[in-house]
Amino acid sequence: MKTTLKIIIAVVIMLVMGWYFSEKTRDPLMQETALQHTEKHLNPKYVCPMHSQIIRDEEGTCPICGMDLVQVKVEAKESVKKQKKILYWVAPMDANYRRDEPGKSPMGMDLVPVYDEADDQTAEDGPVVRISPAVINNMGVRTAKIERGPLWRRIDTVASVDYDESRVSHIHLRTDGWIENLNVRSEGERIKKGDRLFNVYSPTLVNAMEEYVQSLISNNRRLINASRDRLGSLGVSDQQIKLLEKNRKVPQSVSIYAQQDGVVVSLKVREGMYVKPETEVMRLADLSRVWLLAEVFETQVDWVELGQSADVSLSYLPGRQWEGKVEYIYPTLDAKTRTLKVRLQFENPDEALKPNMYAHVSIYGGAKKDILSMPREALIRTGQEQRVILDLGDGRFAPRKVKAGIESGDWVEIIEGLNEADVVVVSGQFLIDSEASLKASLIRMQE
Repeated sequence: MKTTLKIIIAVVIMLVMGWYFSEKTRDPLMQETALQHTEKHLNPKYVCPMHSQIIRDEEGTCPICGMDLVQVKVEAKESVKKQKKILYWVAPMDANYRRDEPGKSPMGMDLVPVYDEADDQTAEDGPVVRISPAVINNMGVRTAKIERGPLWRRIDTVASVDYDESRVSHIHLRTDGWIENLNVRSEGERIKKGDRLFNVYSPTLVNAMEEYVQSLISNNRRLINASRDRLGSLGVSDQQIKLLEKNRKVPQSVSIYAQQDGVVVSLKVREGMYVKPETEVMRLADLSRVWLLAEVFETQVDWVELGQSADVSLSYLPGRQWEGKVEYIYPTLDAKTRTLKVRLQFENPDEALKPNMYAHVSIYGGAKKDILSMPREALIRTGQEQRVILDLGDGRFAPRKVKAGIESGDWVEIIEGLNEADVVVVSGQFLIDSEASLKASLIRMQE
């Protein structure tokens, strides 16, 4: 019976060993011992970027995804420890048993040294995060160096084109009457200075001209002056008064002429309409010079000054710019948008800038000299602080608290927290920052 049992056990052992060696031959990863595979993980040479379990001693491709293996540089663990400072010695089985020198634990075991790993685990404002070159490449991490120099205070904002109010004229009559021979038919028509706009029949004007003719006939100088002043107050031009003085014939209607060049932007009357002095007959605007009303954020209000130069560009005319200047700064902020309205003046000879258009405006303030600045996208803002991710070299990154100043275009001033030689991460910093925050939480839990 014992002999039969021994034979059965020997057969089972042979079957198990046969299965093991067949699996080992089939899978190349089974051709190495567990110790050898562990050593490769401690000091890998070539690894797949997508499958970390694929490790080779030489170049090649991943058998799973076909990607090229990436060479990984890892510092020797023992050499690193030799360079580090020993903080204390601790018992392997009791972490509370600490000594300042090597020796034996109460259980007779050798004490284990604890090294100072502050350089690798923590930095000034947070833990250090180590990332392999392959992961850095896959994350698309980009860095930029802190620069010292001038930073121009440029305000980029939007503006709307408006009429130059000093070149807009409103046409009203100074007495009631009827519109006759209207020469303007629609809005948008171009008018030259001196063009006849329309005629008006007004009994008040006819009576005033008759009185003037009678005063001329009577040759009463006092009456002549009074009648001429009355005609002028009713809107009759000096040329029409001279013509009346020469012909001494009273016309039944008076012609109204344009006092400036421009475009008819408003036409409120039609042929034969009865109008009063409060009626706006039409409005003319000269577009050879226009205003741009820009909105400046509250944080940039103190950058704006009268006379500063400005550029404007339009989306429908790419590549073209107009040069103007700040003409007026309005005294109050808009309560809803929290912006300050700034008026810019631009010459517009070809009338490419049309009223009610939206335009992109850049206002150039003075330069702030000899300051530290970095790309604005590198700055991480939270509700309580501002920080960046420093590139410490050799795949090591750490968070750093900073104090930011003015922003101008794609750059931001750094008041505190960084030096000229520092390098910050400008792309992928949020992933690294989240990893550093998680690592900091774990460190606090261990403490």
